Amino acid sequence: MKVLVINAGSSSLKYQLIDMDTRGVMAKGQCERIGISGSRLKQTGKSELVVEQPMKNHADAIKLVLSALTDPEHGVIADMSEISAVGHRVVHGGEYFSSAVIIDDEVKKAIEDCVDLAPLHNPANLIGIEACETAMPGVPMVAVFDTAFHQTMPPEAYLYAIPYELYEKYKIRKYGFHGTSHYYVSRRAAEILGKPVEDLKIVTMHLGNGASVTAIKDGKSIDTSMGFTPLAGVIMGTRSGLIDPAIIPFLMEKEHMTMQEVNDMLNKKSGVLGISGVSSDFRDVEKAAAEGNKRAQLAQDMFVYSVKRYIGLYASIMGGLDVVVFTAGVGENNAAMRVELVRGMEFMGIEIDEEKNKVRGEERVVSKDSSKVKLVVVPTNEELTIALETEKLLG
Repeated sequence: MKVLVINAGSSSLKYQLIDMDTRGVMAKGQCERIGISGSRLKQTGKSELVVEQPMKNHADAIKLVLSALTDPEHGVIADMSEISAVGHRVVHGGEYFSSAVIIDDEVKKAIEDCVDLAPLHNPANLIGIEACETAMPGVPMVAVFDTAFHQTMPPEAYLYAIPYELYEKYKIRKYGFHGTSHYYVSRRAAEILGKPVEDLKIVTMHLGNGASVTAIKDGKSIDTSMGFTPLAGVIMGTRSGLIDPAIIPFLMEKEHMTMQEVNDMLNKKSGVLGISGVSSDFRDVEKAAAEGNKRAQLAQDMFVYSVKRYIGLYASIMGGLDVVVFTAGVGENNAAMRVELVRGMEFMGIEIDEEKNKVRGEERVVSKDSSKVKLVVVPTNEELTIALETEKLLG
């Protein structure tokens, strides 16, 4: 069985073709600048293929993807009939979906109903689905939701202390994101340790330009740092993370900002970028800090502080802690940051082995043998998770 995994953005489309017999990636690529001048497809697999031609919409992009996959010289399949199913990443499933689903008209309507909750992502995800349906009639389509894994949170974790009627009317609540990543790395960490995930209390830390931390008990998400939107929780590349909500009207009054201007500032000009004044890229900030830039060092310290507190918080909620998992760009590749994130936590039974920790982008247990809490680096693989969920649904 071969599954095509699609991740459609507003002007881009990422894809992977995965052979489910071997779990291997046959080809992967990206269409950029869809609907904009300079449209381009780049695919790697048997060999690299670059196509620069106009893509006025996602339907054009899908056609180009299928042409690239079946290209006589650079393609990896003879024809489209080899593609058994398509798995789509969908950002927001609201309260409708707690697992992956086969896409039909009812599912598409529910995804559309969640557009208010994810106005940048869900419309693009729908466009990608409909483009695939047009180009590949009769091929089963599956939706895998970023929010689904967190639907196991109890009400005391996902509700906000605002009038309950507003939750009933607008579904204002914590949803959480990066669910596919948290799901994958928690289960992979359990496999590495040779223990059932249901027997472990795990904190997973997805740390990249977007970052979130999740408490996983009995294999289920019971709390997560992101909230109603991905803005909440830890400090991120350009996002503020948790702030006092009264700051918003204060800024509107003092700086004469509109609500949209404040929203843009909190999402696009804050976080590590806003504090350092250097960059939203952690590598640039780390370099600047090493060269003596005090604001860059402060940005790193604030990031560490904002993430670290969730380890203790979630250990208290779960009644203990067995495993901490590091994943995504910073979590997988920044050994120094991993050390800082657990520094001084020996009292909790957390001891990192700095020699084992000298690793980038590879699976490894990086805690000392004596550490009661195991520290594990697991590169995330959301595409494989989407493909596995698709395979499971379709048998």
